[in-house]
Amino acid sequence: MRRPDRTVEVFTVGVSAHRAATLPDPEPIASRKPGGPGLRSAILDPNMRLSLQVHYAICGIFDLAYNGQGQLVQVRVIGERQGIPTRYLEQIFQRLRKADLIIGKRGPGGGYTLSRPPSRITLREVVEAVEGPLGAADGWGDDAGDASQNRPDFLWPELASGFAQVLSSTTLEQLCRRAARAAVRRAHPEALTYQI
Repeated sequence: MRRPDRTVEVFTVGVSAHRAATLPDPEPIASRKPGGPGLRSAILDPNMRLSLQVHYAICGIFDLAYNGQGQLVQVRVIGERQGIPTRYLEQIFQRLRKADLIIGKRGPGGGYTLSRPPSRITLREVVEAVEGPLGAADGWGDDAGDASQNRPDFLWPELASGFAQVLSSTTLEQLCRRAARAAVRRAHPEALTYQI
């Protein structure tokens, strides 16, 4: 039986608050294990509201940087490690490939790898590959009419700017170092560690 599609609201600051993407429901929310293995429990603040696409894109590209060791890795393997449905992750990786963040090879022995060193890929690039360019708080307050005079609409551009700055200054290499310090499990324990 096919699951119905669901709408994933996009709440990232700097990206249209009214934009939503309809995607196949990867798994029922109730069946997800909170604090499971991988990036989510160690790096991302669970109170931060990111779209599911952004969350999965960051987890997927993080896995390539942290576990890939410059080798091709199949989407299925990444999906299993990160708890992301393969079909859904493949769609996200197509966007990352188009943004020249990863390289893909089809066929037997195929998979994905980073297109450049993790020190030269920022989280902003990942977010923009999935959501589009970050800008001012697109459309926030546009539908409020007279109510916008009673709200702190001056705050949204500041938040958007701060969020974009944090994303721009955070590289995959930094994320991998933080993951190593947080003892996030590696696929290959003998792999290089990102310690200072």
